[in-house]
Amino acid sequence: MQNVTLPITTRLNLLEETRFEKLPVTVYRNKQVASVQVAERIANLIKSKQQQGEKAVLGLATGATPVGVYEELVRMHREEGLSFRNVVTFNLDEYYPMQPTSPQSYVTFMNENLFDHIDIERQNVHIPDGTLAPDEVAAFCVNYERQIEEHGGLDLQILGIGRTGHVGFNEPGSAPNSGTRLVTLDDLTRRDASRDFGGKENVPTKAITMGIGTIFKAHEIVLMAWSGNKAPIIKKAVEGEVSSEVPATYLQLADNVDFVLDEAAAAELTRFDTPWLVKDCEWDEQLIKKAVIWLSNTLGKPILKLTEDDYNSNGMAQLATERGPVYNINIHIFNKLQHTITGWPGGKPGADDSQRPERALPEKKNVIIFSPHPDDDVISMGGTFIRLIDQGHNVHVAYQTSGNTAVWDDDVLRYVEFAIDFDRSLGKDTSQLQGVYDGMRQFIQHKQPNQPDSQEIRNVKSFIRKSEAIAGARYAGLSDDHIHFQALPFYESGRTAKLSVTDKDIELTMDLLQQVKPQQVFVAGDFADPNGTHIVCFNIVIEALRRLRQTEAWVEECWVWMYRGAWHEFKPYEIEMAVPLSPQEVLRKRNAIFKHQSQKDTPVFPGDDAREFWVRAEHRNHETAQQYDRLGMANYEAMEAFVRYKF
Repeated sequence: MQNVTLPITTRLNLLEETRFEKLPVTVYRNKQVASVQVAERIANLIKSKQQQGEKAVLGLATGATPVGVYEELVRMHREEGLSFRNVVTFNLDEYYPMQPTSPQSYVTFMNENLFDHIDIERQNVHIPDGTLAPDEVAAFCVNYERQIEEHGGLDLQILGIGRTGHVGFNEPGSAPNSGTRLVTLDDLTRRDASRDFGGKENVPTKAITMGIGTIFKAHEIVLMAWSGNKAPIIKKAVEGEVSSEVPATYLQLADNVDFVLDEAAAAELTRFDTPWLVKDCEWDEQLIKKAVIWLSNTLGKPILKLTEDDYNSNGMAQLATERGPVYNINIHIFNKLQHTITGWPGGKPGADDSQRPERALPEKKNVIIFSPHPDDDVISMGGTFIRLIDQGHNVHVAYQTSGNTAVWDDDVLRYVEFAIDFDRSLGKDTSQLQGVYDGMRQFIQHKQPNQPDSQEIRNVKSFIRKSEAIAGARYAGLSDDHIHFQALPFYESGRTAKLSVTDKDIELTMDLLQQVKPQQVFVAGDFADPNGTHIVCFNIVIEALRRLRQTEAWVEECWVWMYRGAWHEFKPYEIEMAVPLSPQEVLRKRNAIFKHQSQKDTPVFPGDDAREFWVRAEHRNHETAQQYDRLGMANYEAMEAFVRYKF
């Protein structure tokens, strides 16, 4: 990377802006751009070493984070002739025990994502051995360290970061001078890996990992992080105190480290989250709203009670000076928040809609609620779903995927047993169905972790989710002809890793949109979904609408509203429509969620929140209402929140 000498005023401003950050941070627009930059850094190192007749020694990481880097390195090899013959690699870690041919093995990961596609000499590839006998592990770890030293140490170590703050598999409690060793995995780490293994119970409890002391010896260290899921731990790692509870904070003590982030992962750093604390700001409406709400929450005072001293003492003197007096700012933001609240999510007929989130006309709107999984509609916006129907709108719901990976195998057998008994009660021949059932039991008995289900099992799981979705939509008041099951092809891989989106997925969505011609579309904007399905389904809907906009006039009058709630909720300053729910409506929403019996008690993929989905949803809806109450608004039982997507 080139060294650029900045003017002294620019350097001073940058130092002030990043004064909370205890190590170098580079932020890129998105992970694609960032991955290319890291790949170029690695390629430049390899070329420099080639020119000197030396080997480049790389420390490599696994997981979703470095995949884009490896893709770019493979492209450089194929299209630009980048050679890896002078490269020696040492991987950070491996599960233990683990067979190298297992789909979850990091040997498999590295082969599929990098090594099988470049000209690296296989004897130069080093990955911890997950097949060792327990009494062989310690000697292996000592030898791993010795091999790194014999190659002159790591020239460049790339890292990801886990939500526990681990680097490699150095979990909380790891010592800063630790070497390569066998470790026990944190429960959160195992939960995050559960989809790869078909459930947390299948994730190994141990791993072999390079130590923090080993990582520290690298000549350069690059830690990468993408997405908002990583934002909280990135803030701790970059701005927090050095602590064994967050092992990544040890990197603050290194003088050869660079954190490379996308904008989402950097979002909670002070210079992005509360920039008024570190620099002068350009105060647009959204930033003013965010800052005033932050000040209200920080001081525990309703917005209308904030004073000029409050502004001046909390980094907001510039705002008070440029836009004051502060009481006018308070009134303005109070009114903006008040105008987000509506009991008429489809618009209020005959009312002045200039200060309302939705249009009054047409009075009866065509509405489509897109639900990525068969229960996201009622979990995330069940109260609004029911309200739209009660208020007479022409509501449709579209279940985008079958959700057939998220049903317990025991439920499959139970439902088929019911079908056999029912047929038998009608005097039907059940021999064929019995044969299918016996095959299912045999398959399930010998099923390997994350092994794709047989087609018959996948079908039954789809039927279970479909019947539950119909029951939930009917309870909300929807007629059967307004319930649509898209079964988008990208999802139907039979495994947690999904297929790529194709034009077929988009065309199916365009066909439904053409059929309904909605004035309102609701889509899942909860991209924290650990399954990754929400953002894929969101992008499919948006692309379908983009294509239709080129030829269909009605699309210009179609407003898109994003909902959350299954995993996270919008921040108060982001909310553009807040639909209050009465205690009775909260109960109706809960009953609609209860129709999804296969997801009650313990769902197959609960994420890192052990509570049932209905409990999560109610808590988040109550918390949204309480936030509005603390800011000085009316005190409601619960609220569902929405943000409008603008093309």
